[in-house]
Amino acid sequence: MPQAPARPRGGFARFLHRQHGSHRFRRLAWWGHAVGGAAHRHAAAQVGGALRGATRLSPEAALAHWHSSAEGLTEAQAQRVRRRAGPNQVGTEKPLPWPLHLWQAYRSPFSLLLTALAGVSWLTQDLRSATVILAMVALATGMRFVQERRSNRAADALKALVSSQASVLRPGRPPGEESMARLVPGDVVALSAGDMVPADARVLAAKDLFVNQAAMTGESLPVEKHARALEAVTDPLAADNLVFMGTNVVSGSATVLVVATGAHTFFGTLAGHAASTERAPTQFEAGINQVSRLLLRLMAVMVPLVLLFNGWGHGNWLEAFLFALSVAVGLTPEMLPMIVTSTLAKGAVAMARRQVIVKRLDAIQNLGAMDVLCTDKTGTLTQDHIALSHATDAWGRPDEGALRWAWLNSQHQTGLKNPMDRALLARGDLAGPCAGWTKLDEVPFDFQRRRMSVVLQPPDGGVARLVCKGAVEEVLACCTQVSQADAVQPLTPERLQAIRAAAAQLSAEGLRVVAVAWREMPAPATEPAAWHVADEAALTLAGFVAFLDPPKDSTAPALQALAGHGVTVKVLTGDGDAVTRQVCQQVGLTVSGVLLGPQVAALDDAALQAAVREANVFAKLAPQDKERIVRALRAQGHVVGFMGDGINDAPALHAADVGISVDSGVDIAKEVADIILLEKSLLVLDAGVVEGRKTFANMLKYIKMAASSNFGNVLSVLVASLLLPFLPMLPMHLLVQNLLYDFSQAAVPFDRVDDDLLAQPQRWNPDDLGRFMLTFGPISSIFDLATFALMWWGYGAQSPAQQTLFQSGWFVESLLTQTLVVHLIRSPRLPFVGSRAAPALLATTGALAVLALWLPQGPLAPWLKLQPLPASYFTLLPLLLLGYMACVQWAKRAWVRRHGWQ
Repeated sequence: MPQAPARPRGGFARFLHRQHGSHRFRRLAWWGHAVGGAAHRHAAAQVGGALRGATRLSPEAALAHWHSSAEGLTEAQAQRVRRRAGPNQVGTEKPLPWPLHLWQAYRSPFSLLLTALAGVSWLTQDLRSATVILAMVALATGMRFVQERRSNRAADALKALVSSQASVLRPGRPPGEESMARLVPGDVVALSAGDMVPADARVLAAKDLFVNQAAMTGESLPVEKHARALEAVTDPLAADNLVFMGTNVVSGSATVLVVATGAHTFFGTLAGHAASTERAPTQFEAGINQVSRLLLRLMAVMVPLVLLFNGWGHGNWLEAFLFALSVAVGLTPEMLPMIVTSTLAKGAVAMARRQVIVKRLDAIQNLGAMDVLCTDKTGTLTQDHIALSHATDAWGRPDEGALRWAWLNSQHQTGLKNPMDRALLARGDLAGPCAGWTKLDEVPFDFQRRRMSVVLQPPDGGVARLVCKGAVEEVLACCTQVSQADAVQPLTPERLQAIRAAAAQLSAEGLRVVAVAWREMPAPATEPAAWHVADEAALTLAGFVAFLDPPKDSTAPALQALAGHGVTVKVLTGDGDAVTRQVCQQVGLTVSGVLLGPQVAALDDAALQAAVREANVFAKLAPQDKERIVRALRAQGHVVGFMGDGINDAPALHAADVGISVDSGVDIAKEVADIILLEKSLLVLDAGVVEGRKTFANMLKYIKMAASSNFGNVLSVLVASLLLPFLPMLPMHLLVQNLLYDFSQAAVPFDRVDDDLLAQPQRWNPDDLGRFMLTFGPISSIFDLATFALMWWGYGAQSPAQQTLFQSGWFVESLLTQTLVVHLIRSPRLPFVGSRAAPALLATTGALAVLALWLPQGPLAPWLKLQPLPASYFTLLPLLLLGYMACVQWAKRAWVRRHGWQ
């Protein structure tokens, strides 16, 4: 049974939990658990019984048990099961029903306090005030509800764009693609190389099926799966007739019967156990929580003082209590989670317009902070349109023999066909000469051996041949002989040196080189016949096949753009160093150092951290090497992005601060990634980086504006409470200000960002916020005090009978300074001249300024307990505002000199 989720840590996490939105900020626990750990043992115990039963059934009996057939369930059957079993999803909360969402939007401190004030007004027969306040409650609740609803829908719609698909069989039609979320127990699914297994399933039929299930069992090499029933199984994870959600097919093909979906799978149970344990907040959540705690600590100090000063000074403790509550609401960061979530969701929509899909919203912050990008060479620096150049013998002389062996290998292997396989098979003229060969077995590719082999029976039925192709050094390590003309010669050290020189010459020309070798294979003693890695020995080298993968025209400008935005690019590839150097030279990427896979494997973590600091090309890497390099860079304080789309990239994608894949990548890479590019291009990624920085910069603007403005207001209230014989503002005034100010900032996510703020990575540094608040908040208090003096001495508002005039004067000045602070703090430049806000923000702040001037003079003034101000006030007000702008601008320059501007 799924466990109840643990109470989230931190205000932001609790907000997401209430909104059923945690999955938009959370990575699934794919590589995050320890194999054999508590979560792993719990998941195995939960699902073990049902899975063990499936292993003992024959394929026919399994189909009958799940009321299915070899052609799968009908659509009507699947619909009935889906209603009972639910969607095949893990770690995704159900959408919050709109009535409950509306209640969540209402039950904020702001709305609850307004409701209390409306009740007090009604009890004191002040029906006009009660009406106004209830209208404010409806406006605040509606605005929050609509904004959150839109943001949630936008985020979910974007994620759905890159949902993984499965090939599902239905009676009477060929296999069709369906969303993995729609799978149900009893569905029959076709799997092939590169697919992610969509659910826990029983193998019905398999052909050379090898599955990578390292994330589940810790096995580093792919495991072969079969369809036969098993008699006694103690550990279902070790059963060779089961495949598990989240693993991926390395080679071969199969049809499988889904036996468990969603939370009832091994991975679903694992994720449920992770959700039931207390989860440490992410760096992003911790930053938001730190901001909230700062404002709450400030409130804990200020609010009691405001209550005591006003209660003792004025004698009306109820009024003082309501006023102190209004001050608390003004300081409470209850709008912060909603604004942050909305800003990130709107940023995700803007990034989607630039072909960048955000799967995890807080990845936007990491993308903007990224200062190191690790990327593959193929398809990123190069065109990924690999063309066959030519074939040579072992000494680099043109020869078609190696080409024919390579064509046979590609034709008969069932692994994920890479671009080189497709380039070979495009040579249709070889189909005739190579016809009639029959495949007996294969030894699939893995990233440790970096080669793969097929065993073929020749057309005449003679002795079988093992045909091996792969990376040059890895194939040479298995060779003891070499073809020369029509003879086979021993592979002496002198010949080996000449052969390596020939391969190096091809690589130096920018060609990708694959070695091809063969050997005669007598039938094995075991039945059924099977061949293994150990059979890749005593091979005869046939020669090399060279491929051309020219660089993209966009790569050089993209690298320059990324460098201009403070992002260092490091190339991580499985190819050799010579061809990688040549490509880097062609695209203008200066090679500062090269580190090869064997060197990476030989270094301990400390030495690797030192090595990755200088090197920017890493070649001949295994998957675990990529992951270690990413972790080493992160350990040095870098924010690391990893861009990959292959089966072997999943661990590194998970280890990076932000994992980036492409829409054409394999399922497992797309599932693990945080960001999906709809076009595999560094220019697209650079545009996404810029858009991510805009989104993050706008979020920081809101936090700075809200913190400094609120602190300044409360400081002014505290001083006024000591000096005045009446309240400087009524509770209603403070709440109206709060509502109008929040409305004016609703356009901050759409604001422009200065180019110089986009030029460098932006780090989340909440520690600076306290200093910023203490620097800029008191400036507004100084001009509030000047307004107090103007109203006290200039207009004689010195008694409770004249308090409405005093309160009206401060209401206008306070709202206008809050309007100005939006423009003053949004950029380090001179507002309106050096940096102009976006039209939407100009419109909302302009509307706020007009409202501030109109409310005391208009027909709503009596309802809000305001009164018209004398004309002379409006002649002096511009002087106060200009003085305020000058002081903030001076403080801003001093701040930039000392701290910079984030």
